[in-house]
Amino acid sequence: MTITFVLLLVVLGGFVGVMAGLLGIGGGLIIVPALLFLLPQIGIAAEHAMQIALATSLSCIILTSGSSAFNHLRYGNIDMLSVKWLIPGIVIGGFVGATLADWMPSEYLPRVFGVIVFFLAVQMFLSIRQRTAKPMPGAGLMMMSGGMIGMIASLAGIGGGALSVPYLNRHGVEMRKAVGTSSLCGCMIALSGMIGFIWHGFAVKDLPEYSLGYVYLPALLFVSCASMFTTKVGAKLATELPTSVLKKVFSVFLMFVSIHMLLR
Repeated sequence: MTITFVLLLVVLGGFVGVMAGLLGIGGGLIIVPALLFLLPQIGIAAEHAMQIALATSLSCIILTSGSSAFNHLRYGNIDMLSVKWLIPGIVIGGFVGATLADWMPSEYLPRVFGVIVFFLAVQMFLSIRQRTAKPMPGAGLMMMSGGMIGMIASLAGIGGGALSVPYLNRHGVEMRKAVGTSSLCGCMIALSGMIGFIWHGFAVKDLPEYSLGYVYLPALLFVSCASMFTTKVGAKLATELPTSVLKKVFSVFLMFVSIHMLLR
């Protein structure tokens, strides 16, 4: 590693922290494409770069989303009833998603990521004009929804905010609370997904030094340390900005990321 590489990781982490607090995302939508570009620059084999980017992203999200959730809890922005019924499915789905990512050929993973994010961008953009909320489903359906959110999020190396924020908002949870609740759920998705990637990575023999399974520890260290200091900035902005602005920022950002990954 070079000093330039370390500085890029720190800058990446700072930006991720702000976006995590602002939009309720764990930062994977930024970390995955950034690491996919950076890792080959330091000699990491392209055949493992996407799995390493996904696993390391999820590991960073544990701390980023945890820090963001703590700040949102201080502002009263977490719906604990939603957390209670979503988390069991989220934990199971997160492990399943990591298993699918390990099984899938590496060249397909960036496109899978791009398609998932493109769908999320369109969904969020269309929800800007939504006025009537649907009633919150029962406990069983919420657990199933949590399972789907966890699986897709882990497969894309994200904290699930791009899925859980519109889901919660569509079912009557006010946008700021949807963002805060998403941060806590994202922490659990990331933990489950990371365990899956570590487990499957132990069977791979040619991973780089300083790796724990598919998790690349230097990137985890520098990105996480920087992001934890900046989540409070994003959380404060989320409290002050109007809901429509949050949704517009979210949808435009997702569209940009998805197009970038599909055109790789």
